[in-house]
Amino acid sequence: MMHNNRPDVLSEMPMMQTPERKKLEGGKAFVLHTPFQPGDQPKAIEELVKGLKDGEHNQVLLGATGTGKTFTMAKIIEHTQRPAIILAPNKTLAAQLYGEFKGFFPENAVEYFVSYYDYYQPEAYVARSDTYIEKESQINEAIDRMRHSATRALLERDDVIIVASVSCIYGIGSVETYSAMAQDLVVGDLYDQRKIIAELVAQQYRRNDAAFTRGAFRVRGDVVEVWPAHLDDRAWRLSFFGEELEAITEFDPLTGRKTDSFDKIRIYANSHYVTPRPTMQQAIKGIKEELFLTLKRMNAEGKLLEAQRLEQRCNFDLEMLEATGVCNGIENYSRYLTGRAPGEPPPTLFEFIPDNAIVFADESHVSVPQIGGMYKGDFRRKSVLAEYGFRLPSCMDNRPLKFEEWDAMRPQSVFVSATPSAWELEQAGGVFAEQIIRPTGLLDPKIEIRPVSMQVDDLLDEIRRVAQDGMRVLVTTLTKRMAEDLTEYLHEQGIRVRYMHSDIDTIERIEILRDLRLGAFDVLIGINLLREGLDIPECGLVAILDADKEGFLRSETSLVQTIGRAARNAEGRVIMYADKITGSMQRAINETERRRAKQLAYNIEHGITPTTVKKNVEDILAGLWQGDTDQSRVTATLDAPMIGANLAAHLEALRTEMRKAAENLEFEEAARLRDEVKRLEAVELAIADDPLARQSAVENAVGEAVKSRGRSTGGKAGSPARKRSKR
Repeated sequence: MMHNNRPDVLSEMPMMQTPERKKLEGGKAFVLHTPFQPGDQPKAIEELVKGLKDGEHNQVLLGATGTGKTFTMAKIIEHTQRPAIILAPNKTLAAQLYGEFKGFFPENAVEYFVSYYDYYQPEAYVARSDTYIEKESQINEAIDRMRHSATRALLERDDVIIVASVSCIYGIGSVETYSAMAQDLVVGDLYDQRKIIAELVAQQYRRNDAAFTRGAFRVRGDVVEVWPAHLDDRAWRLSFFGEELEAITEFDPLTGRKTDSFDKIRIYANSHYVTPRPTMQQAIKGIKEELFLTLKRMNAEGKLLEAQRLEQRCNFDLEMLEATGVCNGIENYSRYLTGRAPGEPPPTLFEFIPDNAIVFADESHVSVPQIGGMYKGDFRRKSVLAEYGFRLPSCMDNRPLKFEEWDAMRPQSVFVSATPSAWELEQAGGVFAEQIIRPTGLLDPKIEIRPVSMQVDDLLDEIRRVAQDGMRVLVTTLTKRMAEDLTEYLHEQGIRVRYMHSDIDTIERIEILRDLRLGAFDVLIGINLLREGLDIPECGLVAILDADKEGFLRSETSLVQTIGRAARNAEGRVIMYADKITGSMQRAINETERRRAKQLAYNIEHGITPTTVKKNVEDILAGLWQGDTDQSRVTATLDAPMIGANLAAHLEALRTEMRKAAENLEFEEAARLRDEVKRLEAVELAIADDPLARQSAVENAVGEAVKSRGRSTGGKAGSPARKRSKR
């Protein structure tokens, strides 16, 4: 378990300062651990740190791709010694940032706070077809634990860095209630064991003496064992002698082995939506009053069906709240549970973060507009539910923050992007810190413009040249259909190619990118996913098809971001296929040339030779689910000693598929897989005594396996074979 989740030990913790926030006094200093030395960053770091100390509320860091923007953020945190929250536009980028900051600050509390839903279908009603869609969700337990770890760290420590997606502007329980319902237990003090158990139940811990899991407790005589919500593989054992708490022991729930002992602990609630009993009684009273008034209005308007539906549902929820303290859809009554007035901002993560925190909005040209777009869609959906009697009107107070509310409550902010929007620059008064020199000396790529008429055939020729040099190609199209058709055509021409778009789930996208870097295929075709945060140093060519089709996908911002994907390779190039140069193209080309000229002048002045980034292929979600087999399957590396291991893993997977096919009586498929296994085993033996030949042999073998598998079985999502089977 990661040590930054260990602020639960109260031997380092003084008595609480206030009922609302049980903060540590002081805390550890932020200590940056890194082998890197700043290149062009010191000037940007100095400007931003000075702005923070001078009280500047809004600043912009214009950082080109690959210039070390994450390192700059880390240095700012180290210089200012202030907690920080880093906003990312999606879970994948948040996970990548989380891993990087964990490496930079191993001694501090680096936490991950994103939506804990693996799948989420919100409650909705379609009036036109009279269709009610019930809420359906699947919660990821690992992310739920990390959310609890994040809020706990914010309440107890000062040295906290939260990496969050923009979903953090959605409502969670109030910080006052969450912190007030914590239990402090001290060795040697006297307690009523039954009262502690009752408090655990009120904190929404489940008693389960047989199946002990996270968020549960069990009682064995004078021993109470609790598995706190924020811990993954450790639990606490409270040993009593009469009414005296004799010992507090930390142990491994699987083996029972003792791992530590504490003098004091603090147990937080198992849910962010926990509510004290007096508050619950007051909430029930308020819900009944609103129900009475709403039913009266609906009956007066002749909405008899809606009134009956609302009365039945709310009465059932009220019975559940009175009996158990929870009900399905309890968040829809958040106005009463949190004591907020109608229309007031909901409690969110931003109420947990301290006033002296710094907000870094990474890829701000995407993340900031996302914040602005969340409220309106949510409001429309819930207003329909309230209108047709599925929810009380107060359900609309369970919502994300409005953009104006977020803008008013956020502390000092730094907007980080290679292409900041007009709003961010306006907030910063048109002043920004620029960071465009890369530590590796890499230049922004050269850009060529070629006619659209022969773009596919010309692209095919370029792909063959780049693949022959051992590099990868990224191709961006305008539509999913075009991406699939182009993938099929290139596949028929003998090119190892895959496509990636929004129909492919997050984990499989990670697998596709991993396979691309390993050389299982040479070309990846996409639409809008081949932009922010995509880090592929092996990419030697980015091809932008139909670059002159002005619009969102071919705007200046989109083009600059896409061009940046070729900026991590010394031989990186960009080809735009266009019959005319649009305004967006010209501005993107001008900006790229401006940066390239500045980078070239810096290299000449300092005698720097551009060097392609060398980076292992790692699981970008590393550290989120340590030891999880589903995640370990997407982890690989380019280090030479690991190549053989990767081939061995691929062989083992093929053997497993072969046995499964035989069990399912699919004997032709089993025979094909048997022959493939034999072929790869021969390759493995042939290269065993020739380390120099290992890299190319394995990549060719794996590539042939992928192609063969795609032709015979339909392949994975993104393969042309699977696309044809869909038709």
